[in-house]
Amino acid sequence: MFIAACTPKDRQQTTAGESDNNAFTGIEVKYATGFSVRDTADIRLVSVGEKDRFALVHSDDASVPDGYVKVRVPITKTICMTSLQLSNFTVLDAHDVVKGITGTKNLFNEDILARVADGRIVKIGMEGEFDTELVLAANPDVIFISPSKRGGYDAIKETGITLVPHLGYQELDPLGQAEWVKFVGMFIGKEREANEEFAGIEERYNTLKASVDSCVVAHASQRGSVAESGDCHAGKRDLLPSVFSGEMHYGNWHAVGGKNYLAQIFRDAGARYVINDDETAGENLEFEKLYSLAAKADYWRILNSFPGEFSYEALKASEPRNELFKAFKEKKVIYCNMKQQAYYEISPVQPDVLLKDFVAIFHPELVDPDYEPCYYRLLK
Repeated sequence: MFIAACTPKDRQQTTAGESDNNAFTGIEVKYATGFSVRDTADIRLVSVGEKDRFALVHSDDASVPDGYVKVRVPITKTICMTSLQLSNFTVLDAHDVVKGITGTKNLFNEDILARVADGRIVKIGMEGEFDTELVLAANPDVIFISPSKRGGYDAIKETGITLVPHLGYQELDPLGQAEWVKFVGMFIGKEREANEEFAGIEERYNTLKASVDSCVVAHASQRGSVAESGDCHAGKRDLLPSVFSGEMHYGNWHAVGGKNYLAQIFRDAGARYVINDDETAGENLEFEKLYSLAAKADYWRILNSFPGEFSYEALKASEPRNELFKAFKEKKVIYCNMKQQAYYEISPVQPDVLLKDFVAIFHPELVDPDYEPCYYRLLK
């Protein structure tokens, strides 16, 4: 069950290269729901979400169907709006294509930081406060955007630069989110590399998931609970360790919903998420409501940007009632500090690594005893 290291090995960054001919390398979308691909003789038609349509061409002279925005590929200059998008370029060794980002908060990649420092990559500001002069100076072929309720793209639209939505953040399947590396690969002429990267991610993830499923079935059989439907977790939730997630912020607890990709990773790692039956991706709950669901949960997952070393004392200081949870009392808080780990910067293309971190906690017998977690570990 070999998996990639926490951070891709330092490799020479390369500019997206031209294809040997006008044929497109095949792209099969298996898990992602936010984009689809259809190839014709010399045009690649890409649909994003419900309304955005792009025709990728190798020649400016190519004619495209009505309703599609023509994009000459491979692009050589772009701007990324999120860390998730940037992770796709990192894993494809394509930092040369990135000419602008929104900021460097919680950014660890030394190559990106060096490019920002010497001006090869510019910081264009945050949503709603973009510096359009810097955007124009970067002269991107397209800009990858992340549509949200905050918006702020009106000024950029006026520049006439093609805006390409990257909806990886909306995916509810961990492999679906990671598969957006293929989406970026199509635009920068690295479809083959994207296919290879994702194939490795998929194999490692599914191999470990299958081991977890087998373990759950074995434990259930030992305790007299036999699977009836082929779903390794069906009817056996009481046999699985339970987990909840998040913290109180400004009077509310933003709880990851049962359809969120993180909840799916919990399930694939052999745990029962306390909001498992919730049909939403997330919602804000009052403490009392969350406590009624999670008071007796075995584990508590926390991701934050705490300055310094996070501790049980700090967790109690932030909300005195936190000590009431069973997971707090038994010291089973699963923790990742974004000030110390490149979480959002690279984890979107490492769901297999996230899965293994959780399996090492929920079912340690399934991983090497010397395994060193990349992101999540039990809080000391």
